[in-house]
Amino acid sequence: MKRGTLIKVLWRSFFVHAAVNFRRMQNIGFTYALIPFLREKKMSDEDKENFLGRHLQMFNTHPYLCAPLIGSLFRMEEDRPDGDDAASIEMVKNSLTGPYAAIGDTFFWGALRPCAGIVASCVALAGGIVAPVVFLFVYTPAHLWVRIKGFIEGWRRGKQGVEFIRKMSLPGVALRMRWLSVLLLAGMAVWLLSGCPAGGAAWLHLLCLALGLGVILVCRSLLRKGVSQIFILYGGVILLLLISCQDWSAWWK
Repeated sequence: MKRGTLIKVLWRSFFVHAAVNFRRMQNIGFTYALIPFLREKKMSDEDKENFLGRHLQMFNTHPYLCAPLIGSLFRMEEDRPDGDDAASIEMVKNSLTGPYAAIGDTFFWGALRPCAGIVASCVALAGGIVAPVVFLFVYTPAHLWVRIKGFIEGWRRGKQGVEFIRKMSLPGVALRMRWLSVLLLAGMAVWLLSGCPAGGAAWLHLLCLALGLGVILVCRSLLRKGVSQIFILYGGVILLLLISCQDWSAWWK
């Protein structure tokens, strides 16, 4: 397969979510990404019709992990003999869409995006006008790596391309990133509560540090009791917003 065709398929995989519909979800975007392959491979009109019919069926997974799956299926279609049954390709596609969606939602939506937002909020509280750029700098490289590298590895390994996703252990990374988010929230709480005048009493600063440590211990206790990290993160954000709306200058005097 020509390198130009690979690049076209990879580029089109970035738009797999552009034509989402309630009936068959991402099927149009998924099939659109494979059309350069269909144009290059010499097939009869009947085979082309069967190809489009197979891939226009129900398809739904995480948009970032769609590229690795497209790469694997691309290679399997490329290696499939003419006239051979495509049941194995459909089996791989249907068996991976669900797990890929769960992995992508857990890591990107549930861990990376909140963590990037908290980091950008810290920069904004410090008066940094580049906070939106910081968010993109933290968030963008990860999903570009998964998309581009995942597509390449999927195309190289075929149906074994799932090993690349498995070795990254994204659910484990997501858990550690959520802990980092909790620590950042605790640091923001200490920062906001310690906004007393420079000549303030030393015990006030110690109290703020103790409160920050208390936040960490409370979050740890909630996690042990099975409370979702998402509820803890959003609860912390709401608490910080309420604290930031108060005028603490009079209290410190």
